[in-house]
Amino acid sequence: MTTVDVPTLVAQAREGRPRAVARLISLVEGASPQLREVMAALAPLTGGAYVVGLTGSPGVGKSTSTSALVSAYRKAGKRVGVLAVDPSSPFSGGALLGDRVRMSDHASDPGVYIRSMATRGHLGGLAWAAPQAIRVLDAAGCEVILVETVGVGQSEVEIASQADTSVVLLAPGMGDGIQAAKAGILEIGDVYVVNKADRDGADATARELNHMLGLGEARGRHDWRPPIVKTVAARGQGIDELVEALEKHRAWMDERGVLAERRAARAAREVETIAVTALRARMADLSGDAHLDALAARVAAGELDPYAASDALLATLTEA
Repeated sequence: MTTVDVPTLVAQAREGRPRAVARLISLVEGASPQLREVMAALAPLTGGAYVVGLTGSPGVGKSTSTSALVSAYRKAGKRVGVLAVDPSSPFSGGALLGDRVRMSDHASDPGVYIRSMATRGHLGGLAWAAPQAIRVLDAAGCEVILVETVGVGQSEVEIASQADTSVVLLAPGMGDGIQAAKAGILEIGDVYVVNKADRDGADATARELNHMLGLGEARGRHDWRPPIVKTVAARGQGIDELVEALEKHRAWMDERGVLAERRAARAAREVETIAVTALRARMADLSGDAHLDALAARVAAGELDPYAASDALLATLTEA
């Protein structure tokens, strides 16, 4: 495997060169042997980007809304990164390019970087490499990073754990209000969007959502009351109001120290995930290991209980 000059690549990414950014994300996504070197080089360059997660059921207009947000932030002079987390084929493992096709208006803009990432069957829908990819875009100078998920399974909760602000999109006539309550996404949304608000039922959907959010407050919600923004993203209507809602939430988090708390919690989860993944890899390497076989034989003979054997095995792994 070809060794990459990581410092040069990072420097080029900082200059905004798309190919360097793409190469770094590929190293991350492919779990390159140089992953640790990449992450070490990026670490001191991160922390400046505002990460916004967008989720919702298929058909609510996530990609159209993401594209409209890109336009709004670019109009304000912000550099924008987009991670579109797609389902991947179990046969090819490749991410669908639909989101990049829908956002083709921004393809030639040097101030926008768009990347699709495959979920690779990961529980929840958010690609396992997404946190590192967010770091790449952050280090590359993206001031706003929009992360769009497939919106199925547990991805709603998962994107909330990766974003500074989580946006939940709904649309009238799709039964989203009831589904939102069932999926528990009312617990994770910071801003709610009723897209396709020119359709019948938009006002009713907003009222139902407002009622449900009121019930959430009664259960002891945080003192941030998530706003409900009505949009017609395909025509750009309501997008300025959405950006305003996002900026208000960011300012609210900054004032109360919530943003720092969220980012610290996110880092803790990431460290834990990396540690558990490494431990699993070490465990997988133990197949046929003499120490494991000896412990297993003692458990089978009734000389040792499985918990004590597990403690002994973990002690060996952590000492090595």
